[in-house]
Amino acid sequence: MDVVLIEDDDAIASSLATGLATAGMQVRRYASGTVALKHVEPELYLIDVGLPDIDGFEVCRRIRTTSSVPIIMLTARSEEIDRVFGFEIGADDYVTKPFSLRELIARIRAVTRRSSTPTNEEAEVVTVGALTIDHARHTVCVDGVSIDVTTKEFDLLAYLAAQPGIVHRRNDIMESVWDANWYGPTKTLDAHVAALRKKLGNPAWIEAVRGVGFRLEVPS
Repeated sequence: MDVVLIEDDDAIASSLATGLATAGMQVRRYASGTVALKHVEPELYLIDVGLPDIDGFEVCRRIRTTSSVPIIMLTARSEEIDRVFGFEIGADDYVTKPFSLRELIARIRAVTRRSSTPTNEEAEVVTVGALTIDHARHTVCVDGVSIDVTTKEFDLLAYLAAQPGIVHRRNDIMESVWDANWYGPTKTLDAHVAALRKKLGNPAWIEAVRGVGFRLEVPS
């Protein structure tokens, strides 16, 4: 896998590049966002939020204007508002420092784990009230208006929409949408739900069932 790492800290960048290489990844490292954006697009971006020129959020936003390549943000900021903002502008995952190499590799595999050809089931157009999910085109519409969602947001919404009104347990969602061997924090799920609620225009679309999980409901 061709990975671009945008990280200005030489020690962190060197350590990550070496570790990811042991997992079979080819890492191209750049110390600034503007420089990285001038080079050939990789199969996945790892972007540090705190960069010396433009910050990682701006790099992510610019990439998303032309590409759907997977993006994982790397940051010391652990506040929910930062994670939600990252997902809203197009990040597929958000890893808070410090993190282990093993966790990062698991996150990379999770966001890139996809079949290149949709199955017959995935080719369906699912309609729930005013919500339409087109698996073949990978699009989401509400009342006929297209909604810009990230890859993970689409997967999460499609998972919930497959059984509207049914409560899905948090662990089941994490294992199905992220990875069967997921062991990271479930706050990732909460941040994606928050971002989706905002994009769908009504938080009532995704109802939280305390102590259990979430379900998709048509707002009344």
